[in-house]
Amino acid sequence: MILHRKKAITPFGWEIKRRLAELEIDQKTFCEMHNIPPSRLSNLINGSRKAAKYRKQVSQLLGLSYTSSPSSIELPVNELLRLTETAGTRR
Repeated sequence: MILHRKKAITPFGWEIKRRLAELEIDQKTFCEMHNIPPSRLSNLINGSRKAAKYRKQVSQLLGLSYTSSPSSIELPVNELLRLTETAGTRR
């Protein structure tokens, strides 16, 4: 079965999902733990709304680089190095 999303996941959204997976926490639990409306986390993941207040909070809680503009995503330096190193090993 193939699922199709109405909205694509943004690069920042993938960073959120990756970090939650590393912490072994689902979105609902994360939102409950930190009093974040699930709809706002969803907005951050799919980019449908800026949600600046929650963007900063989620970035801090998950240790992600915060930028005020959803379109200018900055990866932490160690993540950029890892991506650069693995890109050179692919054929």
